[in-house]
Amino acid sequence: MAAGKEIRGKIKSVENTKKITKAMEMVAASKMRKAQERMRAARPYGEKIRQVAGNLGKANPEYVHPFMEINTSKAVGYIVVTTDKGLCGGLNTNVLRMLTHKLRDAQAQGMGAQAVAIGNKGLGFLNRSGIKVVSQATQLGDTPHVESLIGPVKVLLDAYVNGEINSIFLCFTRFINTMKQEPVVEQLLPLRAEVLQAKAKHNSWDYIYEPDANIVIDDLLLRYVESLVYQAVAESMASEQSARMVAMKSATDNAGDVINELKLVYNKTRQAAITKELSEIVAGAAAV
Repeated sequence: MAAGKEIRGKIKSVENTKKITKAMEMVAASKMRKAQERMRAARPYGEKIRQVAGNLGKANPEYVHPFMEINTSKAVGYIVVTTDKGLCGGLNTNVLRMLTHKLRDAQAQGMGAQAVAIGNKGLGFLNRSGIKVVSQATQLGDTPHVESLIGPVKVLLDAYVNGEINSIFLCFTRFINTMKQEPVVEQLLPLRAEVLQAKAKHNSWDYIYEPDANIVIDDLLLRYVESLVYQAVAESMASEQSARMVAMKSATDNAGDVINELKLVYNKTRQAAITKELSEIVAGAAAV
C-alpha cells in the first residue's frame, strides 16, 4: 500500500492548503467591505473638487497654472498603482499589461519614461523593465493616507512643472463591483480645459479671489491632482481585496475538487489491493 500511503499524504497536503485559502478568503471578504466603504467615502470629496476645478476652468481666469501648460519635453511620467502583495488573480497583470502598451507607444515616438511606483508589484515590474523610478511608496497597509502619497507624487509633479516631462499618466485598477475590476490608464497632466469644463455644472461662474488668484488656483489644482491619486489608490485597494476574495474562493473550490479526485483514486487503489490479496488467498487455498 505504498501508493495508498502516498495518496493519503497528498490528500492531507491539499486539505491543509484548502484551510489556508479558506481563511484568506474570509479575511479578504472582511477587508473588502472596509476598503469599499473607504473608497465610497472618498468619492464625494473627489466629485466636489472636480466640480470646483471644472467651474474654475470654465471661468477662464487670466492666470494659467503650470499644470495646464503643454510641455515639449521628450519624456513621459507614469504613476503606477499596484498591490503590495500577490494572490489576487490577474489584477496587477492587467494594469501592467496596459502600461506596457503605453510604454511601447511612447518608445515608438522616441519618448523616455519616468515613473512613481505605488505598491511593490509595480515597483518590481518597473525595475525589471528598466524604467527610471524617481520615487516610490510601498507597504501602505490597508488604509491609504494622503500624507504618504504626497511626497512621492510631488517628485513627478515638480518634474512636469520644470518641463522635464510632457505628460503624466495615472495607471490603476478601477473598482466596478466585486466580480469586475477595470484597469485604467488616464492622463493626469496636462489638465485640459475641456475636460475640466466637462466636469463642471452648466452654469456661468465668476470668482473673486482672496488673497490672490495665483495662490487660490495653485492650491486648488494641487488638491485636485492629489484627490485623483488618492481616489486611484482607494479604488485599487478595494479592487485588490475583491480580486483576492474571488481568487481564494476559486482556489478553495479547486482544492475541494482535487481532494475528491484523490479520494476516488485512493479508494480504487485500495480496492485493487484488497482484490489482489483475496485472489492470492483463493489461489493459495486452491493449490493446497
